[in-house]
Amino acid sequence: MTTRRTFLKSTGGYLAAAGMSPVIASAHAPETTAAPDTDLFKLGMAGYTFVHFKLDQALEMMRKVDVRYLCIKDFHLPLNSTAEQIEAFHAKLKESNVTGYAVGPIYMKSEAEVDRAFDYAKRVGVKLIIGVPNTEFLPYVDKKVKEYDMRFAIHNHGPDIALYPNAVSIWNEIKNLDSRIGFCFDMGHDRRNGDDPVADLQTYTKRIFDIHLKNVTAASKEGKTCELGRGVIDVPAFVQALRKVGYSGSCSLEYEKDMKDPLAGIAESVGYFRGVCEATRSGKRKS
Repeated sequence: MTTRRTFLKSTGGYLAAAGMSPVIASAHAPETTAAPDTDLFKLGMAGYTFVHFKLDQALEMMRKVDVRYLCIKDFHLPLNSTAEQIEAFHAKLKESNVTGYAVGPIYMKSEAEVDRAFDYAKRVGVKLIIGVPNTEFLPYVDKKVKEYDMRFAIHNHGPDIALYPNAVSIWNEIKNLDSRIGFCFDMGHDRRNGDDPVADLQTYTKRIFDIHLKNVTAASKEGKTCELGRGVIDVPAFVQALRKVGYSGSCSLEYEKDMKDPLAGIAESVGYFRGVCEATRSGKRKS
């Protein structure tokens, strides 16, 4: 099996052949599309990455690494935003060639908060909510996805909190609910919980609607977010699994290291991910 070190060399060679540093290369790499020899999944950013930054600053960082899809957090667009505020928000994203494709994560501890989340998503104009509802409200969420015809993706949070620590805990709650209720699969938290992100991706693929792209320093609660190519998760194997299952949603980088100065780590992670995608595609073409 090809080691992660080999892939690091491959991605480095890919960047060097282009005559670029990793940061510059990632700023000019094309987005993935459904064309031949490209991938169905797209690279995005999880809004929580920018919790310490205003929207303009977040969009500037996204421009620098040429990432064009954003999962919208309510600190950038409040849940009670007016129609005018939402219109202005989308106009600002458009200026940066960014599309807001989902909202959340949003925590929900009452039916009123579930109602608010669905109304918010409808007004924002997205069809995907990343949510963390208390389990007793899942029957009500089931009712709302039918009413609004929206997909609802539950975020796993690893060993830090008891609510949805891993993929199987989500599956046990949703397996008999509407198929529009699924996962926002956080691969980093999955590994911190001692689970295998590649295996879980393949097991639950039909209900995975969004992915938080992340690597961590250890397969335990003590594991911390790190640059995508430097952790314990085999990212090349994960990319190959994405192709195997035909995943066509977003892989949104959630970078939780150096959160007050994250650009260097974001750029390295974006460059690494694109390099891995290119290197593994190239390997497939040569085989």
